[in-house]
Amino acid sequence: MNPTISIAVILTVLQAAHCQKIKELSACLLGQNLRVDCRYENKTANPLTYEFSMFKDNRKHVIQTTLSVPENTLKARSNITLSKDLVCLQLFDFTTADEGTYICELKITGDYTGNQIKNITVIKDKLEKCAGISLLIQNTSWLLLLLLSLPLLQAVDFVSL
Repeated sequence: MNPTISIAVILTVLQAAHCQKIKELSACLLGQNLRVDCRYENKTANPLTYEFSMFKDNRKHVIQTTLSVPENTLKARSNITLSKDLVCLQLFDFTTADEGTYICELKITGDYTGNQIKNITVIKDKLEKCAGISLLIQNTSWLLLLLLSLPLLQAVDFVSL
């Protein structure tokens, strides 16, 4: 075998083996909404495609996707937030009827390892509340209100800075 081809094959395999990987899939309640975080590792600058779906009653229900066509009822109640190494799904007005297995599927353009898939079983009564730092990131209006009220609190000598 030609040494140049051997090196090219080895480099391709090494690159494909380390391009992307879903590190963690977690779910929590954010008020009345379900939040599913799909954290991944990506070592390329290639575009990301994703699909969030739910498996219930022996049927796959696509919620949000760039890979296929989502179901209108679920898409209308959901939102996707993309950031570095995180795809976050919010399903608004989450009820027990929305319980099931939630699936995160990621594909990086040019990644030869195929789609990365992880799933998590979501039961409303067993979900934890989202952590405080998550709430701060998702909704900062209370912080703004606090900062705006500091001068008023200082005026009545409630707070001395």
